[in-house]
Amino acid sequence: MGTIYQIYGRDAHDMTLRLLEASDAIRLVPPGGSVALKPNLVIAGTPESGATTHPGVLSGAIEYFRGRGVADISVIEGSWVGDDTMRAMRTAGYDRVCREYGVPFFDLKKDATRPVDTAIGRIDICARALDAGLLVDLPVLKGHCQTIMTCALKNLKGCLPDREKRHFHAMGLTKPIAALGAALRPGLIIVDSICGDLNFEEGGTPVETDRMYLGTDAVQLDAYGASLMGLSLSQVEYIRLAEWYGGGKASFTQEDIVDLNAPSDVKTYPKPTGTVARLTKNVHQDRACSACFANLVRALYAGGYGQDILISIGQGFRGKSFEGLGIGRCCKGAARCVPGCPPTAEQIANALEDMAWEK
Repeated sequence: MGTIYQIYGRDAHDMTLRLLEASDAIRLVPPGGSVALKPNLVIAGTPESGATTHPGVLSGAIEYFRGRGVADISVIEGSWVGDDTMRAMRTAGYDRVCREYGVPFFDLKKDATRPVDTAIGRIDICARALDAGLLVDLPVLKGHCQTIMTCALKNLKGCLPDREKRHFHAMGLTKPIAALGAALRPGLIIVDSICGDLNFEEGGTPVETDRMYLGTDAVQLDAYGASLMGLSLSQVEYIRLAEWYGGGKASFTQEDIVDLNAPSDVKTYPKPTGTVARLTKNVHQDRACSACFANLVRALYAGGYGQDILISIGQGFRGKSFEGLGIGRCCKGAARCVPGCPPTAEQIANALEDMAWEK
């Protein structure tokens, strides 16, 4: 079992430096090797919304590795299907960090890929992630509208081209996430849990928990994150599956956790509220992409409509005719459809409101 270093506070830059120093992370960089920092930039959202990695995590990591002689440092990421990575990096404040430290940012949507054999077959993975001397995974611990939680393992999905992301959803997310984690295996993980959203991966209802933690086993850190959220491993299926595929070990004990300070002023970590389950009780979902599903959830959350409307979403509805409201181009056979790939939350909310008034 690996050691988990944990720190409490609000200063992401300082907390990151202290975690890296305590763990002697420089030992993980091969001689003359590069460091690639992979944050969570799922959408164009601010870290304060609970959606994206704080820029201080990047600046702290850059300062640490550069101060120890690593010259080749980069930031790599590809936002989810339907959003623009460069817009997302500017919204999150990464452009300022990259300019200040002279570090390049690479949009993985434009990167070359290579097929990698995994437990479920070949997966096309972006070359910059595969070629890094040390791949540093910088996820946000937060809720997810389909997989309940997302952290180190699922954050690696940003190392895929958009076509492979769509394929993941067509296969169902659980097995592909586990297989990718076992195949890519980042050498270092720093989890940003300062204010992750506990319900939606795209943020909007953040909860301040003032915590970060570091380790070298993505499976273990996800298992620990699940425990912080009050979730069992049976509720987050890809964690145990990633362990089965050889991606790491899910077990940990209190003796494995090294606290660098005391959580004297930190709020108790709350459990997910079940908001998504309540909002989507009338939704028929079959292999829906995260971007499409999350926009539907956002529309349901914001508008208060849809409780009595039959809603269908996902790639499983392609080529089918059915009653009710279909979300996205995969559901164009619905009696009424909100087109797009994905449609915006506003478009979905407008359609829901129109149908509610027609009843």
